[in-house]
Amino acid sequence: MIIGTCIIELHIPGNGSLKGKRRVIKSIMARVRNQFNVSIAEVDNHDLWQSATLGMAGVANDSAYVHGLLARVVEWIETNRLDVQVVDYRIEMF
Repeated sequence: MIIGTCIIELHIPGNGSLKGKRRVIKSIMARVRNQFNVSIAEVDNHDLWQSATLGMAGVANDSAYVHGLLARVVEWIETNRLDVQVVDYRIEMF
């Protein structure tokens, strides 16, 4: 069994409140869960209005599949969510 994790650091430009941040992050997390079948949660920067850190995990028998899945999630966020910027991300396999 292979477990892959991904930490994504996001910047939400133009956001002026925690309520606005929560709306954006919840929308991203719901779409990612439904479309990619991975676990995802906000894991850091809870009190910052324009920054968010999301953690994801996926499990499979093939490390290449899990790595590709997590990379596709990052690509999806960069391509489909123009209201956020991906600052950095890291994928690790266990």
